[in-house]
Amino acid sequence: MKETILLFHPPAREELLKIEMALFPLHIRLRRIRPEDYNQPLGVLAGVKDLSPAEGTYEGDELPDTLFVFCFFGDNKLDQALAALRKCGAGPFPYKAVLTPSNSQWTAPDCFEEIRREHEAMHP
Repeated sequence: MKETILLFHPPAREELLKIEMALFPLHIRLRRIRPEDYNQPLGVLAGVKDLSPAEGTYEGDELPDTLFVFCFFGDNKLDQALAALRKCGAGPFPYKAVLTPSNSQWTAPDCFEEIRREHEAMHP
């Protein structure tokens, strides 16, 4: 599948344009996820065929910060994408994850909370 970044709680327009411009030469698809879809499993949002979508829509709060979920990336392309995001002048963006079989059933709020806990444990 094509390298895709799921973007939750996108930054302001100016930063978003910097992100889009940084990723464009790498041919990486950036998919902005609407808050009403935050109840869907990450794998469903990424287009994994074997997963079933959740019913209903998300009615909770917006995520506290921007979250990137990198889907279908090889190591080299992931390194290129991360470098491009660092260099583009938007950010920093501390909340990033890679889609895995383990987290493909998680929702965006679940993923964000897990990353936030890990981030706080590493940076007390």
